[in-house]
Amino acid sequence: MYYHMTVAGLERDLPICPLNENLSIAGFVIFGDQELTVACARELLKRAPQYDYIITAEAKGIPLAHEMARQAGDKKYILARKGPKLYMRDIFSVTVNSITTAKEQKLYLDGADAALMKGKKILVVDDVISTGESLRALEALVEKAGGEICGRMAILAEGDAQDRKDLIYLEKLPLFKPDGTVLG
Repeated sequence: MYYHMTVAGLERDLPICPLNENLSIAGFVIFGDQELTVACARELLKRAPQYDYIITAEAKGIPLAHEMARQAGDKKYILARKGPKLYMRDIFSVTVNSITTAKEQKLYLDGADAALMKGKKILVVDDVISTGESLRALEALVEKAGGEICGRMAILAEGDAQDRKDLIYLEKLPLFKPDGTVLG
């Protein structure tokens, strides 16, 4: 089963994936889809508020943040990691519960990146916003570092995220029943 949609002028078929016995989601993955990543970055940048740095969470937001930064001529974007790395110093961390990840996760931010964000306008970017848990974790990292969140952007808003007034996104992504029909 697939859900056919158009995003940034490009057509894609997203596989319907069971989340539990009552709910399925459409799998949206930009990894490896350079054409889609470039087009989505371009369209999001047209709507982006003025910012100093883009931040995203590891992993699916990375190609989008990278491409947005590249197209905008930014020299750097900031990445919240799923695990601390040996090269990271003065690490910040927050806990996150994501709809697509079975267990509780933590996001980690390098102290050098935190220092860059202090007093700066930070644009939070992700591929899909659903429950908003990953978004809240990124916001908590930005606030802990002393940055000012100037905007929240995603390629797709899924479920209740579609009603958020503080989220800029390109397309709505419905939730699905186990049989693949649109929920609601």
